[in-house]
Amino acid sequence: MSENILSLLELNNLVRRGIEACLPDTYWIQAEISDVRSNTSGHCYLEFIQKDERTSSLIAKARGVIWSNVFHVLRPYFEETTGETFHSGLKVLVEVEVTFHELYGYSLTVQNIDPTYTLGDMVKRRTDILKQLEEEGVLTLNKELELPLLTQRIAVISSATAAGYGDFCDQLKGNSWGISFYTELFPAIMQGEQVERTILNALDAILARKKDFDVVVIIRGGGATSDLSGFDTYLLAASCAQFPMPIITGIGHERDDTVLDVVANTRVKTPTAAAEFLVNRMMNVIGRLNDLSFQLKTSVVQKLQMETERLNRLIARLPSNVNLSIANENFKVKDLYNRLKLSTNLYLKDQQYLLRSISLEIKSISPYEILKKGYALLSQNGVIISSIKDIEEDSDIIIKMYDGESKAHIEKKTEYE
Repeated sequence: MSENILSLLELNNLVRRGIEACLPDTYWIQAEISDVRSNTSGHCYLEFIQKDERTSSLIAKARGVIWSNVFHVLRPYFEETTGETFHSGLKVLVEVEVTFHELYGYSLTVQNIDPTYTLGDMVKRRTDILKQLEEEGVLTLNKELELPLLTQRIAVISSATAAGYGDFCDQLKGNSWGISFYTELFPAIMQGEQVERTILNALDAILARKKDFDVVVIIRGGGATSDLSGFDTYLLAASCAQFPMPIITGIGHERDDTVLDVVANTRVKTPTAAAEFLVNRMMNVIGRLNDLSFQLKTSVVQKLQMETERLNRLIARLPSNVNLSIANENFKVKDLYNRLKLSTNLYLKDQQYLLRSISLEIKSISPYEILKKGYALLSQNGVIISSIKDIEEDSDIIIKMYDGESKAHIEKKTEYE
C-alpha cells in the first residue's frame, strides 16, 4: 500500500501531464468575463463564468490569465473594434490554452480574442433594451416632448473636469450673437461602471428643480470613446425616455448611437455640437422675432396710411355731410313745429268746447236762473230761511226774486205735518 501513496506535488504533476496529454491544443470558448484586473507587470487576471440562461445562476467558472505580451496586443485591438473597454460583464469569444500549475491549479491562458462576437452581443443587448422600451410604450416619449421656444436655462450633466464640458460652456458664452445662456452643472461620472448611478442621481436633482430649466444636456468629452457601455443600460434609458424635460445628448462619439442617444429628444455628436445646436436654435428664434417685428412695423405703417386716407376722405366729405345733416335737422324741426302747432290748435279747440260745456252747466244750476223760473229766496236778519220753523211770527222777512226784492210781515205761520 505504501507504494501507492503520492505527495500532493506528485499528484498535481500527474494532473498537469494528463491535461497536457489530453488537451494539447488551444480551444475557442464562449464565456462572460468577471473580476478583470491587471498588475504593474501588464498581466491581466480574470475569471471566466457561465450562467444559466433562465435563472442567471452560476453554472461554471474558471480562472484565466492574459500574459502581458498578449494583453498588450489584444486589448487595443478589442477596444478599437468594439468601442468598449475590456471590463467585467462582457461576453467574449476567446482562444485559450488549458493549463494546470502544481501551485496555482487549473487556469485558462488566453491566446486570442474575437471582438466581433462581443460586438454582436453588445448590439443584441442594445436591441433587446430598445425592444423592451418599445413594448412598454416609452421608447419615444422624450422625443415627443416639444423643445421650448427659448432654451436658455440649461441643466448640464457631465464631469466637471471633462474637456467637453469646458468646450460646451465656451461655445455658449462666446457665441457671436451675444445670446445669454444660463448653465448649471450636475456632476456625473461619464465613463466606467458608475455612469448609470451618477447620471440617474443628476436627473433626480434636476427633476426636483424642474421649473428652473428649459432643457437637459448630457455631454461627454475628453475621455476615451471606447467606454460607452454605461450609456447602454435599460434603467438609464428608461429613465431618460420618461424624463419630463427634453434631453439633448452630445456624448462625443461618431460611429454608433448608444441606447441613450436613441431615446433622447435630440442627439448631436459632440459637446461643441450641442452648444451650436442651442445657439442656432436661439438664432432661429431671434430671426423669427425680427421677421415678426418687421411684419408688425409694416402692418402698422400700412394701417396708419389706410386710416390717414380714410380720415382725409371723411374730412373732404364733412362739409357736405354737415350741410345735409343741418338740412335734415331743419326739416325735422319744421315738421315738429307744424305738428306741434296743429296739435296745439286741436287741443285749444277741445278745451274751448269743454269750457263752454262747463259754463252752460254752471249757468243752468246758478241761483239766478232758478229765481227766473219763479222761485224766491227768503231771508231774515241776513240768514237764509230754508224751513218754516226758522220764521218767527210777527216778524219781517226779505223776499228776493230774480229782478228785485221786497219786505213782508209775517203775522202767522202754519207748519205742515
